[in-house]
Amino acid sequence: MSEQAPPPGRGAFNDPPAQRGPATTSGLQDKPLPELLKQLSEQTATLVRKEMELAKAEMTVKGKQLGVGAGAFGGAGMFGVFAFAALTACFILALDLAVAGWLAALIVAVVYAAIAGVAALLGKRKVQQASPPVPERAIDSTKEDVEWTKSRAKQSRT
Repeated sequence: MSEQAPPPGRGAFNDPPAQRGPATTSGLQDKPLPELLKQLSEQTATLVRKEMELAKAEMTVKGKQLGVGAGAFGGAGMFGVFAFAALTACFILALDLAVAGWLAALIVAVVYAAIAGVAALLGKRKVQQASPPVPERAIDSTKEDVEWTKSRAKQSRT
C-alpha cells in the first residue's frame, strides 16, 4: 500500500485557484442571509476537512521516510559496534605477533567500518528528505485557498 501525497498546489480543490473561475455574485445576491451563512459554514467545514486529510497523507509519507532513516542509523550503529569488536580483536592479535591473525582482523574491521559509513550516509540522506516534519503542501494549499477567498471577497465588494 503506497500512499502518495497529492501534487503541490492542489489542496482541497481539484483545480488550482487560478483555474477555479470567477466568483459569481449574481446568484448569491438573491439568497437570504441565513442561507448564505449556512452555505459558508458547510463550505468552510468541507475545506477544513479536506485540508486535514491532505495534511494527514503528507505526514504519513514523511513519517515513513523518517522510519527508514532511523533504521539506517540503527544499522550504522550495529556495524560500528562490529568494527569496534574487530579492531579490538586486531589489537589483541597484533600484540600476540600472529601476523596472519591480526591482518585478517584488520581487514574485517575495515570492511565493517565501510559498511557503517555507507549506512550512516544513507540514513542522513533519508532523514534530510523527511525534514522538517511538517505538511508543506497542505500549508501552501491552505495559503492559496485563503488568498483566493480574499481576492473573491474583494471582487464581490466592488
